[in-house]
Amino acid sequence: MTYDLIVIGSGPGGYSAAVRAGQYGLKTAIIEKDAKLGGTCLHVGCIPTKALLHTAELWSFANHAAEEGITIENPVLNYPKVIERKNSIVSKHAKGVEFLMKKNKVEVIPGFGVIKGPGKVEVTSDKGTSILEAKNILIATGSVARMLPGLEPDPEFILTNIEILNLTAVPKSMMIIGSGAVGSEFASAFRRFGTEVSLFEMLPRIVPVEDEEVSKELERVFKKSKIRVETGAKCEDVKRTGKSVTMKVTLSNGKVEQVEADKLLVAVGRAPNTAKIGLENTKVEVDRGFIKVDAYQQTAEPGIYAIGDVVAGTPQLAHVASAQGMVAVAKIAGKPTTPIRRNRIPGATYTEPGIGSVGLTEAQAKAAGHDIKVGKFPFAANSKATILGSHDGFVKIIADTKYGEILGVHIIGPQGYELIAEAVTAMEAEATVETMMSAIHAHPTIYEAIGEAFNNVYGLAINA
Repeated sequence: MTYDLIVIGSGPGGYSAAVRAGQYGLKTAIIEKDAKLGGTCLHVGCIPTKALLHTAELWSFANHAAEEGITIENPVLNYPKVIERKNSIVSKHAKGVEFLMKKNKVEVIPGFGVIKGPGKVEVTSDKGTSILEAKNILIATGSVARMLPGLEPDPEFILTNIEILNLTAVPKSMMIIGSGAVGSEFASAFRRFGTEVSLFEMLPRIVPVEDEEVSKELERVFKKSKIRVETGAKCEDVKRTGKSVTMKVTLSNGKVEQVEADKLLVAVGRAPNTAKIGLENTKVEVDRGFIKVDAYQQTAEPGIYAIGDVVAGTPQLAHVASAQGMVAVAKIAGKPTTPIRRNRIPGATYTEPGIGSVGLTEAQAKAAGHDIKVGKFPFAANSKATILGSHDGFVKIIADTKYGEILGVHIIGPQGYELIAEAVTAMEAEATVETMMSAIHAHPTIYEAIGEAFNNVYGLAINA
């Protein structure tokens, strides 16, 4: 039997690509090494993390309800129940992925897939080994958490995104190495749960991929909430000592400090999952483990495509993997498609306040030679943000001076990760600042702040 397409990996990119292939009428199979479909994002990434963050938000409200005129006496955080709810959400959506495979006539093949050459995939499972043939192969094997040299994760003390999601109690104290989305989100959640959190970042600022002003604002809010934030910090000599973890930290001022906490979360990025999938049997080109692809996600080996966290040069985000999957499958099926545009990819960090961004930062726009205008609007001046009791942060617009082209939008504030949608749509539609100034924004809403920021590119915001 020869398939039109075999997808290796059932994360958001893989399963979305398989669904689209089924919709196009391609005979499709998907190979998954784990017991359930859904990949890292569903089981130990995006979804369970956001479930915890939602509960952290509710817990924070319960502890400050008096400010709203609501009396909640002696609220209790039942953390095992929190984990149970998180697991039920994951289970529900894993079943949903299974349903989608059946609905779209995608054959699910359990096992570990290894490419044996163009058009050939070997699958090994507890039932034995078999060879499958396909006209096209899509690599969607995702990534794994990087670990510091010499360290191994364990369920009790040294954690990655996997182990931290299975804690049975809220730790009294936690150190976090790495302040990207993973490190910052867990810092935000566990601080609200009551954990004493210390966040260490090697680079000069936290959430380093974001606009510099966004980084400064999140650091300010984190410090206000009593999260210790140390940037330019070098962490080494991690040791387990009885019921805690210690490590040596060289601070940005050169001072060396011995720090200790109940738990250590290592959040220093993710490595592509490409080491054992048989790339050596193909012409696929690799750069430090990442797969090189063209604009349509095709590798140097005709008929082999790659999407998601394994791809060189694109952000490791679930929605990127899914979008790349749509491009690859359309190319395979001979359908019209538009390649991914790097500056149209939204970033979302689910801290409190939330972060959403798309396009160039101010520094990137200047470095690229653009003559720019910047419009900002603070959520402190937004009435709905005041009603929500969440008025930290701002909306920042980077625009080209000559034509009013929107080069980048950066939001930190209430539900910033949701608000960014308007900016993505505007940029994808090639709207100008003037277009967005004339777009009517409902009142009172937090997204009014975006309209105000566009107006403020020309100094015309009403409420600031």
